[in-house]
Amino acid sequence: MDDQRTVGYGRQIDKVADVNKIEEVMSSKGKKGKITVRISKQRSRSRSPLYFKYEIQKYDLHPGYYFDSTADAIPQGVPEYIDDGNQYVERIVRSLFYFKQCALIGPTGTGKTHIVYLIGDLMGLPIWEVNCGLQTSSYDLIGRFVGLGKENWIDGQVTTWLKKGGILYIDEANMMKQDVATRLNPVLDTRGHLVLTEKDNEVVPRHKFAYCIIAMNPFSTEFAGTKKLNAAFRRRMSVWINFSYQSIGDNISPREAELIMKRSGCEEEIAYQILRVGAEMRRQYQAGDLPYGPSPRDLINWAVLCKDGVDPVKGAEETLVALTSDVPEVQEEVRQVISGVFR
Repeated sequence: MDDQRTVGYGRQIDKVADVNKIEEVMSSKGKKGKITVRISKQRSRSRSPLYFKYEIQKYDLHPGYYFDSTADAIPQGVPEYIDDGNQYVERIVRSLFYFKQCALIGPTGTGKTHIVYLIGDLMGLPIWEVNCGLQTSSYDLIGRFVGLGKENWIDGQVTTWLKKGGILYIDEANMMKQDVATRLNPVLDTRGHLVLTEKDNEVVPRHKFAYCIIAMNPFSTEFAGTKKLNAAFRRRMSVWINFSYQSIGDNISPREAELIMKRSGCEEEIAYQILRVGAEMRRQYQAGDLPYGPSPRDLINWAVLCKDGVDPVKGAEETLVALTSDVPEVQEEVRQVISGVFR
């Protein structure tokens, strides 16, 4: 068709099961008049092969909308999250669907970050991650002017999230400085906007499909810099989900043992021995006797070396012992736990 000019474009959405049917409408003008072309396309809600493993199909977090411009921020290929009937994935997705934000609280190594990235993969949502270190200021998150004359404005992670949508993941939330919490308060309540006082009071509204998940360790003097969460900020989290280890002390989870075998390829007996070491270390960690409780990934790393033919005790030296602490006395305590299992 010669001398044609596009004059109109629109989308209509018809949701069928777990596939969004998108109708693209394009009108063109040619020499012989106006021509309308309709193209029907189907796009699945999720590209993750694990989508149907969890009961989340009824919660569409972005109906008819696709994050094409931020597709590179959508996680892909995230491994499954295995729990013993706690349904963490379903509960988090449900809270986002109804309340747009939630909080995860639990010790290091319980998979909080893993599950956030898995949900991003499952639901097709980009992740904007913020780690609230002691030096993190509101300017790092909101944005700032840069350049020799400070004439160019650069959006921070929070401002980018507000404009583009997806999941804002705030890790170590109870290390957050007060000025950061104050700036986030209006974003997370019914106002749903951010005022850029640094940029002529520009108002940035919250994207329709912008969700927020915060995660933190329980408040403890063990974690330097942690403190009780600001009360105003805390009340903006509608749902709180507590995470814990699957295997602790004498309680050994067959599903976690299966995960270690599956991810490392080691034998069943070795997997259970490694898990018993990890479970005892976690018990001592929660009792305050050790500074760290190993995560499933830590145990899998150890199992990978065992699968490669490394003696389990030597493999533990290269992974678990050095990982737990640099203090010789603490390392010796870990060795005692290991020797109690690998006699």
